[in-house]
Amino acid sequence: MRLSIVLFVIYVLVPLAAHSAGEPLSLTLHEAIRMAVEKNLDVRAELYNPAQFEADINRNRAIYEPVIDLKTSFTDSTSSSVVQGGMASNSESFVLDTSISSLFWTGARAGLYYNNGYIGGGQSNSIPDYWYSELGASISQPLLKNAGREATELAINVSRLSKFASLERFNSRLLETVAAVRNEYYKLHSLREELQVKKVSLELARKILSDTQARVRAGVLPAMETLNAEFGSVTREKELIDAERAVSDQLDVLRRLLQIDNRGVELLTIDLPPRELYPVVEKEALRKAYDRPDIREQKRNIEISELQTRVYSSRTRPDLSLTASAGLSGRDSAYQRNLDKLVTFDYPVWSVGLNFSYPLGNGAAENDYRRSRLKTEQIALQIRSLEEGVANDVKAAIRAIGTGFKQIDVADRGRAFAEERLRAFIRKNEVGLATTRDLLDVENDLAAAKSNQIKAVVAYANALTRYWQVTGELLERENIRVVEGDADKLYSAAH
Repeated sequence: MRLSIVLFVIYVLVPLAAHSAGEPLSLTLHEAIRMAVEKNLDVRAELYNPAQFEADINRNRAIYEPVIDLKTSFTDSTSSSVVQGGMASNSESFVLDTSISSLFWTGARAGLYYNNGYIGGGQSNSIPDYWYSELGASISQPLLKNAGREATELAINVSRLSKFASLERFNSRLLETVAAVRNEYYKLHSLREELQVKKVSLELARKILSDTQARVRAGVLPAMETLNAEFGSVTREKELIDAERAVSDQLDVLRRLLQIDNRGVELLTIDLPPRELYPVVEKEALRKAYDRPDIREQKRNIEISELQTRVYSSRTRPDLSLTASAGLSGRDSAYQRNLDKLVTFDYPVWSVGLNFSYPLGNGAAENDYRRSRLKTEQIALQIRSLEEGVANDVKAAIRAIGTGFKQIDVADRGRAFAEERLRAFIRKNEVGLATTRDLLDVENDLAAAKSNQIKAVVAYANALTRYWQVTGELLERENIRVVEGDADKLYSAAH
């Protein structure tokens, strides 16, 4: 009876005293997830990818920025003139041209130009010196190849879709991180629970050793029983040391995941793993899973590939462009009179024409188009394969939930039977009907049953986490939402 009371005290009170020492950091599961989402280095690093694509978008939009060209040159030449009997003639010219042009979504490039020039021949030249000026506008519009908004803005749209794909990849990274936090959080809980089991088991083994030694000294038990009790105590001491190391290792894992710099802080898990049966509907689960971030990312990739295929198809056409220009001109020996003539509209200049070019064979454009078609078909197959894998993942996760819930019930009953069995063997040992080794074996079975119970509960929690991960609803359940502005803030902060 005395041993039974001691065992009850050990099994009930020792676990309660375990958390009384020190000043640990108590964390709910929600707080742990929030810390990981905000501080985890892998998550933070992944957010830089959409920020970089935002830079690509704005860089490619620069094609619509006006371009100013300035050109000036001076030429002085000496040549032999046949007209003047082989006499040398000198000529000089000065050019100052300026223009501004811009690209339009149709693929056209239009601009305004203002050109100035001076041509002089010196005294030996029969042609008088003069100034000339031109003021006008020009446009070149592709009609077949590279015509239209889709071809003009290809780089912009590819960068934009790539940014959306990278945001989906960021969602996938968040999904993995949140799942990892849940698993590691509950793993720390389970290791601490198992540590308490090992402590209780060691305390019991030491109590059995003390009682056995007393009974051996009293001549009630043979000396061999002391060796059995000592072996049981040493074995449980070794198991306790292993359990303490496992907890310390897991603390480091969780600290790194949550980016807690203070390695000396003790982390305590507040939330217990769930034990209630979670209802699942396979059809609804599959519907959610087909909209997972990794599948959405691949769908963005196929959008990119289809866009490139259409543009590359248009680039197999001949390059035919319509060109037109209109302007005013002036010419006089004096620069001011030259400008006066320019604005009188008496000397208009205009032109219209077509430019055509087509490489014989057109191998480069044809193979760009074929490669893009193959890429599109490849991504489509990858999406189908991914969806088939998702279906298998969902079915396996649903089975794991059902199995895990049943395992909890089995583990609960196993622990109850093991506790009753230990009480029976304690009574038998007290009256000499069970040896010390029998008692230690039965206690070891109880420790194993308690460990199985802990593992079953955590395994069920992990099965739920896995289910919510493969269906893609884990972020929503944790109220985590990714917005495009998160990446844009990084882009804006970079100077």
